[in-house]
Amino acid sequence: MKIGFLFPGQGSQSIGMGQDLYEKYETVKKVYEKVKEITGIDIAQITFNGEEEILNQTKNTQLAILTMSLAILAVLQENGIQAKMSAGLSLGEYSALINSQALDFEEGIKLVQKRGEYMQELVPEGEWLMAAIMGMSEEQVQEVCQKVTKGFVVPANFNTTGQIAISGEKEAVEQAEILAKDLGAKKVRVLKTAGPFHTEKLIKASEALRNELEQVTIHDFKTAVVKNIDGEIYSNQDDVKDILAKHIVSPVRFSKSLKTMLDAGIDIFIEIGPGRTLSGFVKRLDTDKEVTILNVNNVETLEKVLEEIGHGDVDNVPSLSN
Repeated sequence: MKIGFLFPGQGSQSIGMGQDLYEKYETVKKVYEKVKEITGIDIAQITFNGEEEILNQTKNTQLAILTMSLAILAVLQENGIQAKMSAGLSLGEYSALINSQALDFEEGIKLVQKRGEYMQELVPEGEWLMAAIMGMSEEQVQEVCQKVTKGFVVPANFNTTGQIAISGEKEAVEQAEILAKDLGAKKVRVLKTAGPFHTEKLIKASEALRNELEQVTIHDFKTAVVKNIDGEIYSNQDDVKDILAKHIVSPVRFSKSLKTMLDAGIDIFIEIGPGRTLSGFVKRLDTDKEVTILNVNNVETLEKVLEEIGHGDVDNVPSLSN
């Protein structure tokens, strides 16, 4: 059996996430302290004791989710749990790149700090919204967006079978919600994000991040990472800096990323970080393959994974069918 790690992105945050892990595991605490040392930001204070409005600011959200994911990852690694392959949703790709050692820990933290700042500060004026449409195909969601007359909206995240997120101007997204429901969508859910992410509207943020990326060293991949931008596995010949700059303005092909992992033989998926969104994406994939889906977002779920897969022993992990 082959383990694959999944790292969540923006929208999965909540006040108090990771606090029980921080209080129990010295390894987790050290990661938070290291991030504070690197950035000058007390992300533990913001995450555990701050206000939701502050945590939901993109510059804080991205750093908070990245820190929690890397802290959990450190505990898993201490216990010998490694992955053959990993993928992350949007921001989560940085966790995957740090895990693969293509990005150095410190440089990765600094890069995400800048990424969050740019994606918050270099957003065009206006009201922006993202929403997930459930129960429609890619073609149907494209059709919905094309029918909108009240402004800019496009598909942004192709998450899994029957779930696609749209991004754009608030009024346009709200019109798309009505149109989608009229055309048979099962549900439309507004996301906890603060900008027209993964659209052309963030071109200034993309250009600013490109300048930051020029200061970063990209190393050879120690483990495989699947790209959001096309759902394929990174190669050591890829221009990672160019891909990460385009990442901000390009749709996320996460459904294809998951299928790539399945095709590569991954049959144990472990979601590392707040929420269980990515676990749900795996469950909804259109596949006949049997997989095990685990997630780690608190002490209880971490201990469950350590018990079931301790020191990389996956022989007795139960499978379940999608």
